[in-house]
Amino acid sequence: MKHKLDFIDAELEKIKQNNLYRKLRYVHTDGSHIIINNRKLLNLCSNDYLGIPTTKIQIKQLQSSSRLVSGNDEAYKKLEEALAKHKSQKSSLVYPTGYMANLGVISAIAKKGDLILSDELNHASIIESCKLSEAKVLIYKHNDMDDLRNKIKRSEKNKFVITEGVFSMDGDFAQLKQIVETSEKTNAITIVDDAHGDFVVGKDGRGTPNHFGITRKIDVYVSSLSKGLGSFGGYVTSRNNVIDLCINKSRSFIYTSALPSFLVKYALKRFESNREKQRKTLEKNIRQISKGLKQIGYKINSNTHIIPIIIGNEKNAMQFGEFLFDNGVFAQPIRYPTVPKNQARLRISVTAWLSHSDIERALEVLDKAYQRFM
Repeated sequence: MKHKLDFIDAELEKIKQNNLYRKLRYVHTDGSHIIINNRKLLNLCSNDYLGIPTTKIQIKQLQSSSRLVSGNDEAYKKLEEALAKHKSQKSSLVYPTGYMANLGVISAIAKKGDLILSDELNHASIIESCKLSEAKVLIYKHNDMDDLRNKIKRSEKNKFVITEGVFSMDGDFAQLKQIVETSEKTNAITIVDDAHGDFVVGKDGRGTPNHFGITRKIDVYVSSLSKGLGSFGGYVTSRNNVIDLCINKSRSFIYTSALPSFLVKYALKRFESNREKQRKTLEKNIRQISKGLKQIGYKINSNTHIIPIIIGNEKNAMQFGEFLFDNGVFAQPIRYPTVPKNQARLRISVTAWLSHSDIERALEVLDKAYQRFM
């Protein structure tokens, strides 16, 4: 007798046949390495870009409520003030995750009758946020400013242009100067998700807009505390009234438990650490691995710490990843729906954890993989 949930088996089988099946691995990270099934591999998948040395923190009582009820520990105030200053804004608001920060701010300030222009390669959290807002959403071609200028001519009440600063799967920069120019001419509001650029690029790690010299021309910043900073959580920073509206309308802020205060303090300690030393190490590592990959023959278009190796076919990408794994390097294949079909890739994440010899070892394995698969 069939069970009423047996239809799920057919769905899973379809995923497997398309080489898109995923399963969880139980791992343990150790600096530049990751341990899987008692095997120690070089970790080229970490988003802990700066590799800030671990800070000891004291864990006390955890918050058991939302921030608006009884979970708003005083530690939030100091961190939020520091983050606002970091981005040259007036106020900021910390969320449990960067995903929730995007959901929260976009759905709070954009509404039915408004227009959102979103880059076609924006993160899933931005895509879902735009749907929740009920605004009209137009997708412009990736970094195509002519397409953006053409589509922004519509006459909806409020207009928003939303882009990542450093794109998470391609590792390229958004055309932020041109985006800001277009937004100013059309009175559009510019929102930048700088999760992968924050704390990493720009003067003192102030992020992608700072890298392009347009820090104060961004209306709303969304970012992560779990990538460059290596902690946990996300945040939004903007004018006072935007943050006040998020506190009052943002469902992913109002209806969830507060981030535990020890994680807030942990993020603040990492923020106040000597991040510049780690940034210099990261820059050196990026140059070393980029040069090495190009010498091998890989076509590398990224100038950042995210370096995609485009394979194309999903099955080939899986075999490529398995070969790296078998030879001591962990670099996960990225497949649809994270990237378009037949654009599967190995996403190399460069971190300050990696030593010169780590990178040389990784390049040796990647050289063997190139000879076999490319």
